[in-house]
Amino acid sequence: MGKEEKEEKKIIIDEDWKKEAQKEKEVLAAKEEAGKEKGQREPLPKGNFAGLISMLVTQALFAMGVLKLEGQEREADLEMARYHIDMLETLAEKTKGNLSNEEKKVLENTLYEVRMAYVKMTEGAESPKKPEAKS
Repeated sequence: MGKEEKEEKKIIIDEDWKKEAQKEKEVLAAKEEAGKEKGQREPLPKGNFAGLISMLVTQALFAMGVLKLEGQEREADLEMARYHIDMLETLAEKTKGNLSNEEKKVLENTLYEVRMAYVKMTEGAESPKKPEAKS
């Protein structure tokens, strides 16, 4: 009988836990709904290095026309894209030796990808022809 009592108590604890979890879920849902009604947004995440990189890359991709807002057509602004890439390069230069391995890899890989996207965009743009060397 001792064993049966322990099992029975365990079931009671599980049921109590489920009830508490459901109450918490309902309270959170009510708070979220109240926030939506008041026009409030969820809190922003804590700033971090990856977020800063992401912000600059997003701006560069928008400037290149790789990312677009639905229903909006804009011409690529390669000068602005180059500015944001330069900002990423400056960030890499100024943080050299101060990043974790993961942060360093993220920055290096991101810079590589955005540079390649920029090169691809500029290859499509008209460029002055180079004079051929006479031999």
